[in-house]
Amino acid sequence: MPGMEQHRRLLGEAIRAKRRKRRLSQERLAEKADLSTVFISRVERGKESPSVDSLVKIARALGVRVRDLVREL
Repeated sequence: MPGMEQHRRLLGEAIRAKRRKRRLSQERLAEKADLSTVFISRVERGKESPSVDSLVKIARALGVRVRDLVREL
């Protein structure tokens, strides 16, 4: 579905931007969120959709609210 791919891409871009703003590597974000580096990479590239639980973990690790990550969707 093209629309869903765009949502994944926008979410991934938002996560990447927040991660870079906080000067975190994908490895460090994965560690803080208790997720795999491969998973973080796939989410940032829009190749995978995180579950709600994973999205909450990512947001907490970044020190933001989930709504800050999904604002552009």
